[in-house]
Amino acid sequence: MSPQLYDFHLPLTPEELLKSGGVNHYVVQEVLSIRNLPSQLKAFQAAFRAQGPLAMLEHFDTVYSILHHFRSIDPGLKEDTLEFLIKVVSRHSQELPAILDNAALNVSDRSIHLNTLKMNCYALIRLLESFETMTSQTSLMDLDLGGKVKKARAKATHGFDWEEERQPILQLLTQLLQLDIRHLWNHSIIEEEFVSLVTGCCYRLLENPTISHQKNRPTREAIARLLGVALTRYNHMLSATVKIIQMLQHFEHLAPVLVAAVSLWATEYGMKSIVGEIIREIGQKCPQELSRDTSGAKGFAAFLTELAERVPAILMSSMCILLDHLDGENYVMRNAVLAAMAEMVLQVLNGDQLEEAARDTRDQFLDTLQAHGHDVNSFVRSRVLQLFTRIVQRKALPLTRFQAVVALAVGRLADKSVLVCKYAIQLLASFLTNNPFSCKLSDTDLAGPLQKETQKLQEMRAKRQTAAVPAVLDPEEEWEAMLPELKSTLQQLLTLPQEEEIPEKIATPETAEAVKEHIRQLLAKASYKQAIILTQEAIGHFQESEPFSHMDPEEPEESSFLNLLGTIFKGPAASTQKNPQGSAENMGPGQTDGKDKPNVSEPERSQGKDELVKQEMLVQYLQDAYSFSLKITEAIGIISKMMYENTTTVVQEVIEFFVMAFQFGVPQALFGVRRMLPLIWSKEPGVREAVLNAYRQLYLNPKGDSARAKAHALIQNFSLLLVDASLGTIQCLEEILCEFVQKDELKPAVTQLLWERATEKVPCSALECCSSVMLLGMMARGKPEIVGSNLDTLVSIGLEEKFPQDYRLAQQVCHAIGNISDRRKPSLDKRHPPFRLPQEHRLFERLQEMVTKGFVHPDPLWIPFKEVAVTLIYQLAEGPEGICAQILQRCAKQALEKLEEKSTPQEDPKTPMLSAFLLMNLLSLAGDVALQQLIHLEQAVSGELCRRRVLQEEHEHKTREPKENVSTETTMEEEMGLVGATADDTEAELIRSICEMELLDGKQILAAFVPLVLNVCNNPGLYSNPELCAAASLALGKFCMISATFCDSQLRLLFTMLEKSSLPILRSNIMIATGDLAIRFPNLVDPWTPHLYARLRDPAQQVRKTAALVMTHLILKDMVKVKGQVSEMAVLLIDPVPQIAALAKNFFNELSHKGNAIYNLLPDIISRLSDPEGGVEEKPFHTIMKQLLSYITKDKQTESLVEKLCQRFRIARTERQYRDLAYCVSQLPFTERGLCKMLDNFDCFRDKLSDESIFNAFLSVVSKLRRGAKPEGKAIIDEFEQKLRACHTRGLDTIEELEIGQGSSQKTPSAKKQSTVSRPQHLASAASDNDFVTPEPRRTTRRHPNTKQRTTKKKPRIVFSSDESSEEELSAEMTEDETPKKTTPIHRASTRRHRS
Repeated sequence: MSPQLYDFHLPLTPEELLKSGGVNHYVVQEVLSIRNLPSQLKAFQAAFRAQGPLAMLEHFDTVYSILHHFRSIDPGLKEDTLEFLIKVVSRHSQELPAILDNAALNVSDRSIHLNTLKMNCYALIRLLESFETMTSQTSLMDLDLGGKVKKARAKATHGFDWEEERQPILQLLTQLLQLDIRHLWNHSIIEEEFVSLVTGCCYRLLENPTISHQKNRPTREAIARLLGVALTRYNHMLSATVKIIQMLQHFEHLAPVLVAAVSLWATEYGMKSIVGEIIREIGQKCPQELSRDTSGAKGFAAFLTELAERVPAILMSSMCILLDHLDGENYVMRNAVLAAMAEMVLQVLNGDQLEEAARDTRDQFLDTLQAHGHDVNSFVRSRVLQLFTRIVQRKALPLTRFQAVVALAVGRLADKSVLVCKYAIQLLASFLTNNPFSCKLSDTDLAGPLQKETQKLQEMRAKRQTAAVPAVLDPEEEWEAMLPELKSTLQQLLTLPQEEEIPEKIATPETAEAVKEHIRQLLAKASYKQAIILTQEAIGHFQESEPFSHMDPEEPEESSFLNLLGTIFKGPAASTQKNPQGSAENMGPGQTDGKDKPNVSEPERSQGKDELVKQEMLVQYLQDAYSFSLKITEAIGIISKMMYENTTTVVQEVIEFFVMAFQFGVPQALFGVRRMLPLIWSKEPGVREAVLNAYRQLYLNPKGDSARAKAHALIQNFSLLLVDASLGTIQCLEEILCEFVQKDELKPAVTQLLWERATEKVPCSALECCSSVMLLGMMARGKPEIVGSNLDTLVSIGLEEKFPQDYRLAQQVCHAIGNISDRRKPSLDKRHPPFRLPQEHRLFERLQEMVTKGFVHPDPLWIPFKEVAVTLIYQLAEGPEGICAQILQRCAKQALEKLEEKSTPQEDPKTPMLSAFLLMNLLSLAGDVALQQLIHLEQAVSGELCRRRVLQEEHEHKTREPKENVSTETTMEEEMGLVGATADDTEAELIRSICEMELLDGKQILAAFVPLVLNVCNNPGLYSNPELCAAASLALGKFCMISATFCDSQLRLLFTMLEKSSLPILRSNIMIATGDLAIRFPNLVDPWTPHLYARLRDPAQQVRKTAALVMTHLILKDMVKVKGQVSEMAVLLIDPVPQIAALAKNFFNELSHKGNAIYNLLPDIISRLSDPEGGVEEKPFHTIMKQLLSYITKDKQTESLVEKLCQRFRIARTERQYRDLAYCVSQLPFTERGLCKMLDNFDCFRDKLSDESIFNAFLSVVSKLRRGAKPEGKAIIDEFEQKLRACHTRGLDTIEELEIGQGSSQKTPSAKKQSTVSRPQHLASAASDNDFVTPEPRRTTRRHPNTKQRTTKKKPRIVFSSDESSEEELSAEMTEDETPKKTTPIHRASTRRHRS
């Protein structure tokens, strides 16, 4: 077909070119075979060299055939075709400008060039799409391969890297479209198909997921520019908008790519309107539809968020279209709209120079953000807090909003969502960092200046008001204000008859000035009628007096009256204006012009006004700063409670917040800094590292000009932490310092300065010297050589003889020296003997001397010192028992000497008296030696025996001759292992026998103190000194730790003291001692466990706290069997002391991690706490059970508990128990299966639903189930609710009938009587508690086993604790070895008791 005779129509599908579509339409004549393609391509290339781009008109079939066989042809041919087509189109684009500029171009030539253009573009674009399709399929098949392997596969497939070839093709097409090619078409209107052909390939390229990769950035830019040309020159906006919306819905990776393209079109190509078109399309999407189409919503949301970041000013004009999505269900869209608003506030609506409209828009956006801080969705709330954090960090939040947004953040700290709490803390931290008030935010420091400046402002205002009283209002302005009403009143008086009016009478002695002043006062009071009447009288009365004599008869009466009244009211000012010179002349020597006064004082008045404005601003600034610091203080109280949350990220945010608050001088922040110390023991590495980083920031980088100044500041800071620090705080700080020392983060200057302060080489107080020794001891744990190399120096610092002796310093010296040795039990792989010092070492001489000399002095610090001294002797000395025996002997000898001194002949020789403090010191010392001797035997001696045995076995193994066969050798090694285990047992038995048989034997020194200890403990009346009793009880506990036999014989005494002693400190000490005994001799203490639980209800706060700690330790370590008495621990959840309640909560938190422990205990706890005889009140019961039932999370546990609690309704005795059971049921996390269980047991509680509180409790279950119910489950919920309401209504009707009929309802059929027999009896005897004890139906059931009720009894009877049926094979049940053998029965009144 001749080129001049046809038109090339762009097909929708390639197959259309194979058949005729109309008159003169181009049709492919023949699809060439693969074998002929290379030769035909060469022919095409030859024709191109001869004819140029027009050769395509004759050889299009060749290109079409290559496209048709694209998957089958050789990669080399594909590459040649692509390279050749690029050359053809490039050549055509170079020739076209000249052709288009040719005015003489005829229709035929124009048609030829148009067909050439279409064919060239069609061929190149279809080839591009073919390459792209094959590449996409290959990449999907090679997902698991690495980058280099993928690249190699791509090159093997195409013969080249296709991703690098796309950009030149797109640039070529862009260059072509930039030409004025519309002249090739009729009427210069380009057909839509051509534009769709070019842009369609761009959209297909964008669909490839790899287009968003960084390496494809040039391709993305080329696509954007090609589409930009189509938009500006070829009216592509509508199509582009529709296509972008479709692609956002279906391709998640395209949001950032399309944002980059749209922002490019809006900025470089001037196509801002496309932003509005796209936003209009998104805004018109139905919010309900987007709630179902989550992928589309995500795409739109990502697009909006990133577009707002790039072109917020362009997007802002279309924001009103998106507001409907703020009320939609899809939270992702809400987040996107809110993020867009925040970006506009940050980039467009920021600054103080905004116009009124822009300021209003900004305020509306901020109002919307604040409102969504209370959104129902936690992700939206957290997003709002994040956005406000950015706004605050960029200082874009107006000062007037500070208080409101801070209040929002503080309120969100109590949010249920952990994520919201985390971002609320971040927002408050940003407020602290970017606050415009002060670098030190102490509310106490700000309160003083605020009060002072406020008082100053009030004084300035009062002074200004006093000075401005004479000229409060300008008379001229006041006259103009009253003139309309005055004129109206005058007209009425002049036209209407005045017979009824009572005229104002002028007294005879009154002067014209007095009348004028009276008229002025009436006008000022707005009494216009009286003023006019009085003026009329004055005109007639004072015809010759000013100003009444100036009435002009020719002037209208109304005008002359008004002028006269104006002159009277305004005074001389009116005449001054008319005749200023005359008025000045008429003034006397003592008069001045009223208008001159303001002019004279104008600068002073202006200055005073400026000062007042400045003072108001200062007061407002101080008020804002003070309010901000109060809010931060309030936040600190809430945030500090979040420090021990389970979520690591929240804890890290809390720690960072307190660091920042401390740096900004908030006084309460120190509390948080100290409170984070125990987190150093956290099992989470992130939390531990956060604590270390916090202390690095706060303490390791102090300000100072030199290393020594920095070291001094660091020591001062750490010393402040030690002030009034508890033992736990000191241990935490020691761990932190140990970590710093091990990582060499403490400079040598710190250690040097500490030694100088300890040795008093630099002037310092005794307290600073002591704190320096403490810090050195803490550092010694990380590097023992810090103290080990200066041992003699330390001894001379704290243990040398002084007067008075500083036992606090001596105690810290002992602690520091003790850190140079390893306190742990020596492990078997150690080959070297443990570090010990000889008995003759000066350290032990000084310790022995200080303990024995201080024994006779009543110094309260001696007791803790001698405890540390005895511990150090056993820790470091060779043969410590000898040293301590000498100390005991010398102290006992001194006590006897004191006793002999006091027993004079005048007194009764049978009753010698010894000072209480001496006896207390002696018993305390004996107890410490006894305990340390036990520890020494079980750790040091036992470890040394093991070490020597291992060395001996190794030596024997080396010297033994090798055996002939391997099997015998293996057998010997196994036997050696068995021998080793037997040897361990033998050594343990040896240590035990020493403790049992020898330590408290009559030959040992410790045994001499046993009778004395027992005598003091058995005679509290005789030995009534509280400190002595406490020391004796502790000593008895320590002696009991040695021997099981001795412990067994003295347990009754210990527990008697625990129960009967009137001293809280003694009960607390014994509680600790018995806890230790329960770990050492669990079988002996087990029968006494109820007495341990009983201390949880001790009246003394100190004892309850100690008991809670001890029982927590014992139960969690499985040293005490968990029984129903754990309900005593549950009662502590409502303890009035917050610390004790926190301990109880922590106990149950930990217990919840131990399998099904809480589930197994719940039935007993409920029974005990709801018992009318020994339970708790109803409201506290609810508080306790709400906490405990929150640990029930497994569906199986919930179902089982529902069944048990429902069955429990049958055997409950009182209305209170019914309500308690209903409340417990309502607190369980229900599922559909749990509801089915409740429906199965509906008969158990149906007759109790007449009670309003029980009915409401079950209704709350229904409301819980409805929240997340599936459509198929709603029918069961509806059925359950209907049954509830029916039983509730029927129950109320029955009560009314009973009250009216007074028992007539008992005459009902027997079948109904059996089902309702319990209710009338309960209701009829409502005034008597005795009838509630044992319900009558149970007795009836027992007496008549053959009645119909026998069948109901066969239902699975649910009981509690260890009485549970073994037939219920639930994973939550206790195993046999976990079940307590001695259970406490549920207290319930039996029938026998009531019969008797």
